[in-house]
Amino acid sequence: MPLFKNVGNKIELIKEHPFKLEKDIQKIVESNLDSLLGLKLVRSEFQIGGLRIDTLAYDKDAQSFVVIEFKKGSNYSVIDQGMSYLGLMLNNKADFILEYNEKCNGSLKREDIDWSQSRVIFISPSFTTFQIEAINFKDLPIELWEVKRYSNRTLRFDQHKPASASATIKTVSKKSPTVDAISREVKTYTENEHLKIAEPKTVELYNRFKELVLAISPEITVKPMKQYIAFRSKTNISDVVVLTKSLKIFINP
Repeated sequence: MPLFKNVGNKIELIKEHPFKLEKDIQKIVESNLDSLLGLKLVRSEFQIGGLRIDTLAYDKDAQSFVVIEFKKGSNYSVIDQGMSYLGLMLNNKADFILEYNEKCNGSLKREDIDWSQSRVIFISPSFTTFQIEAINFKDLPIELWEVKRYSNRTLRFDQHKPASASATIKTVSKKSPTVDAISREVKTYTENEHLKIAEPKTVELYNRFKELVLAISPEITVKPMKQYIAFRSKTNISDVVVLTKSLKIFINP
């Protein structure tokens, strides 16, 4: 999508200033990881098990690790690479915890981490139609974020969300033991899973609350978690626990 500026009611196109290297993207994102994604930087260039992770981050709201990969080309499979990194994480849990504790002066234990919320984020100036279509699963813990830089020093950062998330990654897992093992441990939650215990009046109340919160800003999104439904704008601004007859609503400062 082109970007314009208004100068005396005259529209002028702002030219894109492409990134030369993946490292250029990585440097900007890592320096602003909390502002862009609401994540904490653990380690840049984390080498483990014969693979190198561009950026290892931690999601304090989900209590989970996030692998971030930066790309400039398009000749790769987001499913294959994403699952490889998830498998690497789940097979080396102790190493990830140790890395966090050493780099962040933490004291995490294995039981402190919600491994079911692990995810992989790909960040690139562009994605192919095939790559975007490949994430159209309702339970796929892989995200695609597009970043563009412009001549006026503006940065655009947008997520490609699944267009029709009705299929399940389990249809793929039948053909791949690796995907099957990961899909059993890593889980993407939905609003319906939380709302299925609620009475109709509670569902109506939740939908009304959701409508009001989303009307505050287009940047607010809904992200169902394991124990609650989060309303996020980089970080959680409100958490909702759905009960049978009521809602528990937490407003975060």
